[in-house]
Amino acid sequence: MAQKLVRASDGKETKPAQSVKKAAEPVKKAAEETAKKPAEAAKKADSEVQKVVKKPQQNMVEAKPTKGSSIGYRIGAFALWALAITCEVFAIMALLKNFVIRFSKGNAQTNILLTIILFVVLDLAFAIIAAQLWKKANRIKPMSEKNKFLFYLWNELGVIMAAICFIPLIILLLKSDKLDKKTKIIATIVAIVAMLITGAASADYNPISAEQKEEAEAQLEGVTVYWTPGGHKYHLKVDTDENTQDGCYYLRRSNTVVYGDVDEAIESGKTSLCSYCAAHFAEELGLDISKMNVEGAEPAADENAGNNENQENNQDEGGAENGGEENK
Repeated sequence: MAQKLVRASDGKETKPAQSVKKAAEPVKKAAEETAKKPAEAAKKADSEVQKVVKKPQQNMVEAKPTKGSSIGYRIGAFALWALAITCEVFAIMALLKNFVIRFSKGNAQTNILLTIILFVVLDLAFAIIAAQLWKKANRIKPMSEKNKFLFYLWNELGVIMAAICFIPLIILLLKSDKLDKKTKIIATIVAIVAMLITGAASADYNPISAEQKEEAEAQLEGVTVYWTPGGHKYHLKVDTDENTQDGCYYLRRSNTVVYGDVDEAIESGKTSLCSYCAAHFAEELGLDISKMNVEGAEPAADENAGNNENQENNQDEGGAENGGEENK
């Protein structure tokens, strides 16, 4: 005979199964929601990883052969440096009031100042372009580094010429008594700033020697190298496609990748081999990089790679230790 439960308060009958089922529903819902959260979190994490790993679609561009010879570029550089010095002479003549362009009537100091500034700007432009031609010539036919001092002077001739193109004018401006104080200060500051800009733009921060270029050409004969338009390094491998990461880490950051032989890379200003490529791909390609110009890569990526490897090693060691303890 089935039992009936009666509450003392109202005398109504209640079935035990219905009561238990109704009480369990909130617990069941809470359990389902808790189970969904890890899955949603994992899905979100996967989407974030895909965003990070996804590379920009790269535009592969074949390198164009260099036009002109090193001699032609050097002649052009000296011609432009001659024009720069000529502009400096005209600026000095304006300072001495021997040659002044009349920009306004009645104000002689303003005309002198504007004339000096005009020729200083032209001086700057000619000197910077000349230095770029000189550096281009040094990429095509670099100098030997057997004599370190001459090698340095040869590669930094643009900086030396920048000093020649501005220092005499600056000295005369500082000593001049033909300008009022305000005009003299402005003209001097403009000349000094122009000299600093020209020197910075003319310096060769990544020179290559004849020996290093010959070694690179010998080691990488028949090998296609890669570089980015704005960098100064060339690389050995690029990712095969968007879904693989078998190339150089640093090339993944660029939307445009140029490819060609190492001679074209060096003539484009990419004078050194990426150290990441040297560490990861040189042995695979059978290269001896001991005499090549290898540029230090950004430490962040290498450190991160090293940290990841250490973490994986620690995890493996920890797993082995835990397994050993369990076996014991």
